Amino acid sequence: MTFELQLTDNKTHARAGRITTDHGVIETPVFMPVGTLGSVKGVQLTELKGDIDAPIILGNTYHLYLRPGTEILEKAGGLHKFNGFDRSMLTDSGGFQVFSLTGIRKLCEEGVEFRSHIDGSKHLFTPEKVIDIERSIGADIMMAFDECTPGTAEYAYAKRSMELTHRWLDRCLARYSETTPKYGYHQALFPIVQGCVYTDLRRQSAEYIASKEAEGNAIGGLAVGEPTEKMYEMIELVNSILPEDKPRYLMGVGTPANLLEGIERGVDMFDCVMPTRNGRNGMLFTKEGILNMRNKKWEDDFSPLESDGTSQIDTMYSKAYLHHLFHTKELLAMQIASVHNLAFYLWLVREARRQIFSGGFSAWKARMVNQVSERL
Repeated sequence: MTFELQLTDNKTHARAGRITTDHGVIETPVFMPVGTLGSVKGVQLTELKGDIDAPIILGNTYHLYLRPGTEILEKAGGLHKFNGFDRSMLTDSGGFQVFSLTGIRKLCEEGVEFRSHIDGSKHLFTPEKVIDIERSIGADIMMAFDECTPGTAEYAYAKRSMELTHRWLDRCLARYSETTPKYGYHQALFPIVQGCVYTDLRRQSAEYIASKEAEGNAIGGLAVGEPTEKMYEMIELVNSILPEDKPRYLMGVGTPANLLEGIERGVDMFDCVMPTRNGRNGMLFTKEGILNMRNKKWEDDFSPLESDGTSQIDTMYSKAYLHHLFHTKELLAMQIASVHNLAFYLWLVREARRQIFSGGFSAWKARMVNQVSERL
């Protein structure tokens, strides 16, 4: 994997770059649709590669390990062959999912013992096993196994958790170096910065992660309950330490405004379930603001979903029609909203990139943050 830093904005830390994997080119900043179980919910490949035009999507190690399992994935020739997406993929390590299983998991130095949320069966994730699973899945970018602390964690716990994450990272790197890809193409491994909302811990973790000289780096443990301004403060601090010549990935964030604030602070890669999850519940993100399509105000509004839309469906369907679909619980409603929201998120990061090159990012971002946050 290679990363070329093409330009940094002259007024902010916003960056435009290019990541190249064996499955294609990813222009940054980029938003990555979340395909937890090997599919982006409600969205077909034709839409992912068409209207949305996603250069990279995510899969999740925890969920894919449980279903369909590594045996099936290996027989298929990896996740790319299994789901038909021939562009780049990234796999989360499953750490966040495992640690969210409150009451049915047990943490120790070796790893995490947990019970499946599906059938209650017992499993053990160690750093070594997670690397093996990610090798079987075959994503172009793999994440190291970490512990994700809640944003409200006390200092002592956050420190112990960060130190455990660092020890697990060393084991991940060792396992990574002694194994090889299964499907004939390169897989990169990204470490994850932790440290909760504590400045000294975040600085220590960022320095430790930077010292590993990995092909890219991630910022984890944010947007998990801490104040938004504290999240931005941590991003700014960490990005002042992580190397400039490697991509920076902010995990699990967030709203359109969060993306713009992250880009301004030097983030290159984002993912979040919000576009599809909120879309399935009737929320549309647009250039003008946020629409709740269940609201009665759209009942007789026959204007397009977005007049200056980011996908073909924006002009194909009216607000009144989508309102009707949600109220009658038609599955098409969730599909339309999901495709629209993902297309909008991808438009947003591409427009940010265009503005960086044109020199207008700072003014554009200030205007757009207000627009995309307004509830219509």
